[in-house]
Amino acid sequence: MGHPTPPAWYVISLRPQGGHDALRRAARRQGAGLLALSPWRIARCDDDATRESLRAALACPVVVFTSPAAVAAAHALHPLRSGPGQAWLAVGSGTAAALRRAGIDRVAFPDRMDSEGLLALPGLTELRGTPLGFVTAPDGRNLLVPTLEARGAEVRRADVYRRESVTLGARALAAFDRLSAPACLLLSSGAALQQVLAQLPDSLAGRFTALPVVAASERLADAARDAGFARVVLADGPRPGQLVKAACTFRPGSIR
Repeated sequence: MGHPTPPAWYVISLRPQGGHDALRRAARRQGAGLLALSPWRIARCDDDATRESLRAALACPVVVFTSPAAVAAAHALHPLRSGPGQAWLAVGSGTAAALRRAGIDRVAFPDRMDSEGLLALPGLTELRGTPLGFVTAPDGRNLLVPTLEARGAEVRRADVYRRESVTLGARALAAFDRLSAPACLLLSSGAALQQVLAQLPDSLAGRFTALPVVAASERLADAARDAGFARVVLADGPRPGQLVKAACTFRPGSIR
């Protein structure tokens, strides 16, 4: 039995440890391999203060979730049940799907799946005096809370998980060092990019910033350019299929 043929090209994922499977499947459908460079892991919070803040957030007439990880962490702490007249909002389709799996049938999310898109939803335009539950991580969606408060919302924030920095694995760095096939960086977190750049040895930093980048939003595209990446394209959204589809721009044999 011969060895499997290696992929003709690769995508590089900066998602947290254990969070690469959906991107890996999407890449495989396009004939690409995936190289994971995880600069952090997800750690759920499980303490009395978190439980109390979550109960307060879930009791609000408007509840916002910022990620599937926030849904999973919240659901592990407290059953998610929609009350009469409550509005449940998600930053994107993945978060909305996680809420539906957790038992919330009606979830609104924007076509433009980022902070700006969420803020444009009708349910978040007029919030004067409205208690609003915001379920997230300590550094999650920094743009949202100040804007929601400026619109008059009384934000009840629940930080139900945190991102813990981890050292880039020696095996992953060695795999990147050995990589000879074309590769493209998939960017869905500016903080993850900064974490990786801070850890890369000088011998690899230049090769890394020479990679083409697919960004999930205009904000992330700007962050990539500011970090020194010259070739940046914008995906239609942050979903794995959208990111990998845009990455096909850089696939061997593509016309660009």
